[in-house]
Amino acid sequence: MIDIAVVDYGMGNLRSVSKALEHVAPSVSVSVTSDPDVIAKAGRIVFPGVGAMPDCIHELEARGLREAVIEASKTKPFLGICLGMQALFEFSEEGNVAGLGIMPGKVLRFPNELMVDEKGEKLKVPHIGWNEVHQVQQHPLWTGIPEGSRFYFVHSYYVEAGTPDLVAAFTVYPFPFTSAVARDNVFAVQFHPEKSQAAGLTLLGNFVIWDGKVTQGSCQPEDGTCSF
Repeated sequence: MIDIAVVDYGMGNLRSVSKALEHVAPSVSVSVTSDPDVIAKAGRIVFPGVGAMPDCIHELEARGLREAVIEASKTKPFLGICLGMQALFEFSEEGNVAGLGIMPGKVLRFPNELMVDEKGEKLKVPHIGWNEVHQVQQHPLWTGIPEGSRFYFVHSYYVEAGTPDLVAAFTVYPFPFTSAVARDNVFAVQFHPEKSQAAGLTLLGNFVIWDGKVTQGSCQPEDGTCSF
């Protein structure tokens, strides 16, 4: 059985994600796949994504992956990354399309009229670069990651969760927006852990050893490796 299936729907930095997973857990089997049967049989699912929401939904449907992703999110440890987080929600302003509806909420574009810092200087959209992630709920995937750690972002849209209990972390740009969500066996992040050095590798390592409920094992942030 494949330990981790990285969902390939033609949109995402799949090589970087899979290589990062292999780095933190070299004994784990990682498969980049567009096969619904492989996804159904895998122990854990990573759902990454880079690009536009309409293309994401179209490609998932065209490749027969929509239902496979939805079903996997119900029972398996599941990690969404960037567009893979946004697609979990009900609706996106990007193209005015329906998402997968796995979580309540919507995806909004950073409003131009609010994109000003405390000095009155214009902030760029997309939001690109390193920013602090503030944890607002305890979760096994935060193990070994200090509050306020910096992660790498690239996005023009952000999630507005339908209920506050979904929010696992927020980031300020220039207002607080949801940068991680969690519910049951699903955890998803707006940032790119595979590009976020030690903190990102620690999060991925925590995911590899997470059973969807509790942590099993430990991660060492200084070298990005995990024990089982």
